[in-house]
Amino acid sequence: MTEVPFLPRERLFKQQHYFQNLTKHTYLKGRYDVITSVAIPLALAASSMFMIGRGVYNMSHGVGKKWLGP
Repeated sequence: MTEVPFLPRERLFKQQHYFQNLTKHTYLKGRYDVITSVAIPLALAASSMFMIGRGVYNMSHGVGKKWLGP
């Protein structure tokens, strides 16, 4: 008894041909690879730069300091 293949043979050949003939980088070959390899790291870097900039501004202007009164 033989197992049923995961993909039809023609579809497998089509995908192999597609991935072997691309000129893009290896980590950007898939359909959603740009989202996970480019967009998410850029969003994390942008948000961290914003938070660092806001922290530097707040420290230099004394915003958010706790006042220890008499």
